[in-house]
Amino acid sequence: MILTYKIKHGKDFSEELNKARLIAEFAIKTKSITSKDVKQFGLKSAISNQILRKYSRNWKAKDVHRIKLTVPHQGIKCSHEDRTITITPLKLELNYYFRNDFDKISQIELDNKFAYVSINIPDNNLIEPNGYLGVDRNTTGHIAVAGNPETGKIIKLGKEAGHVHKKYKNMRKNLQKKGKNRKAKRIKNRESRIVKDINHKVAKKIVQEAKNNGMGIKLEYLNGIRNAKSSKSFRYSLNSWSFYQLKTMIEYKARLLGIPVVYVDPYNTSKECSRCGQIGNRSGKSFKCPNCGHVDHADANASFNIALRPVFEEGIDQLYVDSDAYKGNTDIPKEATLGTETTLEHHML
Repeated sequence: MILTYKIKHGKDFSEELNKARLIAEFAIKTKSITSKDVKQFGLKSAISNQILRKYSRNWKAKDVHRIKLTVPHQGIKCSHEDRTITITPLKLELNYYFRNDFDKISQIELDNKFAYVSINIPDNNLIEPNGYLGVDRNTTGHIAVAGNPETGKIIKLGKEAGHVHKKYKNMRKNLQKKGKNRKAKRIKNRESRIVKDINHKVAKKIVQEAKNNGMGIKLEYLNGIRNAKSSKSFRYSLNSWSFYQLKTMIEYKARLLGIPVVYVDPYNTSKECSRCGQIGNRSGKSFKCPNCGHVDHADANASFNIALRPVFEEGIDQLYVDSDAYKGNTDIPKEATLGTETTLEHHML
């Protein structure tokens, strides 16, 4: 597994970055991959080669944005004892304070402020779980609710994310009305950073809970969820929901600890009763089963269902609704494949 850490290097690389930009523009124009062709720009060949490969092979690249100096592992020396990294082509030495159990540094990218150090971490063997923690991801309320069917314990996480989205949505709307689009973009970037931090903390707590109980993690297979038909009022909530980012964070944090992450068919996870398996009644965040009388928080009930469902294997199993247009969309009945207008609100809220 490759992890990337950011280190402030404190050196002015303006001249090297300007040369890198010229080489990138040359690569886009000529599609050259030979460092001899850019020798006149005066940048070290180890870095020039990386730029040429990146931009010459990208047929979609039309111009250069945010150029970085990329140094391959051959141009990097590392001392685990002294916790120092030496970037030979740039004559730069850095001290690092991140984890020290990596095999090698695969590459380093530098802009005029930071060095982005990509390290290779050896994978841990996956544990044999004694059960699974089910995680229900949501667009409103708590962004993740984790349920342990063995103990009945429920963890509700990330409720503040909804308030962040609402706050910054209104701020951007007001700025756009005033024509301050550049400031609105900065606000959007700030929102993204805050939500990313929330997702990091949520993922960390979920993975730690699984580790403490010797369990694996089950998530719903939600690929393609944004392609579903939805009402206008629900569309913003769905599109601003960073469920893919949260999924990725859970996966890599779990992988570092050897915790398996698997997926289940999402069909009716919010409507089935986790006690008897019959279809119940959901109203907002409340769930009641008319068959056995079970009453629960709707997201908690869904998390138990996710934990208890069989693993879905992509390419082997089929989702309940076997249609590319609705692949991975939760709680869409069979009629949806015939063109019936349906929405996702009742599952994801």
